[in-house]
Amino acid sequence: MENKELHILVVDDDNRIRNLLKDYLSENNYLVSTAEDANQAKEKLKFIKFDIMILDVMMPGQNGYELTKEIKKKIKLPIILLTAKGEVENRIKGLELGADDYIGKPFEPKELLLRIKNLIKNNTKIDLSTTHSVGNAKINLNKMTINMNNKERKINNSEKKVLIEMLSNPGKTYSRDEIGKISGINQERSIDVMITRLRQKLEINPKNPKYLQTIRGSGYVLWIE
Repeated sequence: MENKELHILVVDDDNRIRNLLKDYLSENNYLVSTAEDANQAKEKLKFIKFDIMILDVMMPGQNGYELTKEIKKKIKLPIILLTAKGEVENRIKGLELGADDYIGKPFEPKELLLRIKNLIKNNTKIDLSTTHSVGNAKINLNKMTINMNNKERKINNSEKKVLIEMLSNPGKTYSRDEIGKISGINQERSIDVMITRLRQKLEINPKNPKYLQTIRGSGYVLWIE
């Protein structure tokens, strides 16, 4: 899918930021609509199918967290939150409510563009019949195996569920709560143990992981080269 076919909704009460993002994304061949608050955004969502939403958290009236929660209950729409708040708790809150990514103000437009591309590219479920590569590791989800350096390792159902989700959304940070819901594991300690096991199967140096990394205070992320 070419950029020009992708429609982005930018929601921000700041005229300057809204117009800046519209101009920048339009220059990069995206179709862009804007809204200055949650009510305008919801009106446009009634009639237009968007591919992604860029949503400011701090807005008058219904804020970005509340709008994210409402939208995610109704439709599947990737959402990137814009927030001036850098506290870990606020970032986690957004992810827990269903946001797909977040970026703190001020930010470089190029970074936002990269996050948009990652979300759009990976917003579909992966093909289970295909072998997926993470560094030197070859993952076969149908056979539930990971092959690295001619050694084959089995994965269990919980590990498979987490890999399917993370491979579908590389670069997305998952909180422990999210991983627990995906895997069906409730205890934080058990979640950490599962991540450790996956690293042993995916990483050349599990103690210094290159791909399945910890984002301090937020959760875990899988990077794919």
